[in-house]
Amino acid sequence: MTAAARVGGWVVYPLTLLAVLAIAIVIDRAYVFVRFASQPGTGTNALPAQNAFSRLYAAVTAPAGTPLWLVEERAQSVATRIERDMSRGFWVLETIVTAAPLLGLLGTIVGMMHSFQLFGGNSLVNPGGVTGGVAQSLVATAIGLVVALFALFAFNYFSRRLERLIDDLEVHANERLSEIRLKAESAGPMAGDTR
Repeated sequence: MTAAARVGGWVVYPLTLLAVLAIAIVIDRAYVFVRFASQPGTGTNALPAQNAFSRLYAAVTAPAGTPLWLVEERAQSVATRIERDMSRGFWVLETIVTAAPLLGLLGTIVGMMHSFQLFGGNSLVNPGGVTGGVAQSLVATAIGLVVALFALFAFNYFSRRLERLIDDLEVHANERLSEIRLKAESAGPMAGDTR
């Protein structure tokens, strides 16, 4: 770390912070998706209460006579909260995708400015100083690009995973709401026959 900071300059420190932050978010979101976004198997009892499918199932399970519009509103509300909960930290990954290359570019500019300051005047140019400034600029740029690529791939992966989860939740909710509609329609004519 100190060797990279010595070669890359002070810009390596904020880039390292961004890298650690991106890794922490990736580990957190991976755990959340494995733990709380798994599809139900044969029974929903095996899933934890905070699982997305358990939460949705609880919202669409209503006592008989509950208006269908209310069940639909509950399902929509729960789906919105699930999406918000599962996407926590995505904005940070998006910010890292933008900020890391910009910090690398800043390191490039600082390193090149340092190199160009060694030119000019009546004294001899120090070749080691010039190459050191160029090396600083290249190291900062490379680290910034690596951090940004890692955050970009993680963001895209989890965004796609969230889209699939929301699609699956919508399918499950529609199946359950269709069952409720069918029960309401079949109970309606029977009530009309008894009049």
